[in-house]
Amino acid sequence: MFGLPDDPGAVTLATWLIDYLGVAAFAASGALVASRKEMDLVGFTLLAVVTGIGGGTLRDLLIGVPVFWIARPDYLLICFVMALAAFFTAHLVASRYKVLLWCDAAGLALFAVIGAETALLAGTGPFVALVMGMVTATFGGVIRDVLGAEEPVILSREIYATAALAGAGGFVLLDALGLPRDAALIAALIIGFAIRGLAITRGWSLPRYRPRPGRDPADIP
Repeated sequence: MFGLPDDPGAVTLATWLIDYLGVAAFAASGALVASRKEMDLVGFTLLAVVTGIGGGTLRDLLIGVPVFWIARPDYLLICFVMALAAFFTAHLVASRYKVLLWCDAAGLALFAVIGAETALLAGTGPFVALVMGMVTATFGGVIRDVLGAEEPVILSREIYATAALAGAGGFVLLDALGLPRDAALIAALIIGFAIRGLAITRGWSLPRYRPRPGRDPADIP
């Protein structure tokens, strides 16, 4: 997913590790949705793949770089392995939705910082990198929930996209301040995961619109 052709040394071990973990976590969350819907192995594989690579695919198309998994099919292999593992073990999990939420939280944090870094390596500005971090972190989950006929997690009451923005923004800021890349990645990852984790456990949410009685035009001065 990383390291453009003219910058082969740009990718660090931490980047690769975070990248693989993010794909695995999101693929697992997709497979768990398939288990909740009692799909066959094809359904497991489909949801694992679109969740694991969907956000990164959209990001690469938007910033105009080669789609990461075309040249690196090992990302697809990770999705296949997670789908297969979930197909045979998901029934052992007492609360699959809770596990799904935590896998999704891990993927969200991991992909937010990786998406932002990829955009910066592609030469985008900080603001675009911030948005690409959020896109990478959330779009795969949106596809998963739509295909699985679930209420999209991004529309849940708990903080979700905001946690992705915090993680991506933390990386962009720390990178701009000159912090070593690995340290910036790990620190931003912790920020994003902590915010999403607290939202899950404590029910944190942003203020929502509340309907109010309309005003009579005659009362408007």
